[in-house]
Formats: sequence, C-alpha cells, structure tokens
Amino acid sequence: MLDKRAQTLLKTLIERYIAEGQPVGSRTLSRYSGLELSPATIRNVMSDLEEMGFIASPHTSAGRIPTPRGYRLFVDTLLTVRPLAVEEVSEIQGAIQPDQPQRVLTHASQLLSELTHFAGVVVAPRRQAPRIRQIEFISLSEKRILLIIVTDAGDVQNRILFTQRSYSPAELVAAGNYLNEHFAGQDFGQIRARLQDELRQIRSDMIELMSAAMEAGNEAVGDTSTQYMIAGERNLLGIDDLSSNMARLRRLFDMFEQKTSLAQLLEASTNAEGVQVFIGGESGIATLDECSVVAAPYEVDGHVVGTIGVIGPTRMAYERVIPIVDITAKLLSNALSVP
Repeated sequence: MLDKRAQTLLKTLIERYIAEGQPVGSRTLSRYSGLELSPATIRNVMSDLEEMGFIASPHTSAGRIPTPRGYRLFVDTLLTVRPLAVEEVSEIQGAIQPDQPQRVLTHASQLLSELTHFAGVVVAPRRQAPRIRQIEFISLSEKRILLIIVTDAGDVQNRILFTQRSYSPAELVAAGNYLNEHFAGQDFGQIRARLQDELRQIRSDMIELMSAAMEAGNEAVGDTSTQYMIAGERNLLGIDDLSSNMARLRRLFDMFEQKTSLAQLLEASTNAEGVQVFIGGESGIATLDECSVVAAPYEVDGHVVGTIGVIGPTRMAYERVIPIVDITAKLLSNALSVP
C-alpha cells in the first residue's frame, strides 16, 4: 500500500512519537528519517498518510500523531524488535523458578509490570471441576439439612439445605447412598446432567432434596471460572496519555476489578501462536480504546493453559514490550512443565 519512502517516514514518525510523546513535524522527520527530502515533499507524504488514516493532526499542533491504524501497520510490517539483553533474560529466568504454580504466576505478572512499567497480567489455568468422593446428608432440624461433600482431593465442603418438608434419617441415608453408588468419581456438572434423565426413577418426594443438593454442591465446589493475577495497575496513573482523562482511567480500573471482559480477551489469545498485539478498539472492549494489550499464551507439558500480557497506552515501546512478553511466556512454560 505504501512505497518505501512513505513507510520510512511513517516508521520514523511513530518511533519519535513513542519516544517523545509530542506531535511530530516535518523538521523532525527530516532530521531522523535519513531521507534527503525537502520539507514540502515530507509535508505532501504526511498529507497522503493522513488521508489514508495512518496519522492524524491534533488541532493544537502542526505535527502529526499515529492513529490505531498507523500503529497496526507499524507493528505488523515496520517494527524492528530488539532482542532482550542477556542480563534481562537472566533476570526473568531468575524470577520464574519452578515453585508453587500460583506463586510462579504471581511472580510473572509482577515481573511483566516491573520490566515494562505498565500493568502485567497472567491468566491462570482454568481449574478442573473437582470430582466427588462422598456425599452425606444430616438432619439439623425439621426442615434444615446439612449437606457434606468430600472431593477426590480430600476437601470437605458443608452447605445447609432448607427444604419444604422434613426428611427422616432413613431417607437421608438412602439419598446419600444413591448418590454415592451412582455418581462417585464424577463432578457436579456430570451428576446434574445424568440426574436430569434419572429423576423420573426417583421417588417424587425425594426430587426436591436431590435438586437442592445439586445446586448447593455445584456452588460449593464448582467454581472453575477464569482467574487472573494483575500487577502494576498504579503504573498507569503516571502515564499522561491515560491520566489526562480521569473518567476513562476510572473505567479502566473498574474493568481490572471486574475482570470478566479482560479475561475473555486474554483467553481468546490462547488460540494464537506467539505474541498477539491488540491496539485500541481492536480489543472489542471500549474501555481499552486508548490502550494496547500485548499477550502471549503459555503451556504446561505442551498444552496451552493460559495467557500472559501487558496493558499500557497505545504509545508504548512495542519493540521492547513484545520480546519481554514473548520470553516471559516461554520461561513460564518451562517453569510449570514437568522436567
């Protein structure tokens, strides 16, 4: 789409804007581009780039700044990624050592934040739903029943059930025996699916007890929602590009707290190979319109289980952030995999 001259000027403009944070004029482009072009020629090329949507002119300046479309072209075709220094790789390797998985993931998010001065985030592997070893019902009063659940990992969960009628000790024993005999070794999702078909064979006066047990049990042990660790959110407070709009910044921190939409974006990155860069509105999350997300999947024993990423302004040093995310994902995979 662009000839070599236009590519060089766009690359130079974006590099200077990332470095200085100020709109870039033709004089700066002449000085840093290495091209022997007249100011008029540079202005003409800039005008063409603006028409194509790669750069924009702020009202208060004669210089130009990159648009998300310009950043996308830059990242995809013009960016020169700088390999990390040996000392930086050693620092990452030293911080991400085989240890308790949760601690390694937390260290990784903190490390991403420290190295980039943005927010570092790690999506944890989705928990497997625990399987049930034993279920027991104990009567507490006329219509209050204690549900005791023992999982295959040895965890014990208790929940109180409130029923419409009272159940005799014999009925409670029979209900527990039925579930243990038919469903031990399965998780509550599997049990509920099978019970849908088998409720017809259960006495109608026991259906209420079984249904209440499934609902309470699934709530007690069935949380397999995506979890993520985030570090360095406060770094974003010191970035002029973001802190100039406090309402936008509040929405950003609300998103970090709620986690759902960001987790979905990062989960989508698990299907990608290597590093992915979401610039501005590409994320599909309105709160991130002024931000970029650099993300990469990580593995355990050859299987992709989660994602790591960095969240910062669109004006970030992509040539540095991309290799940091890339090498951290690789070293995290090594640390979590069986040697």
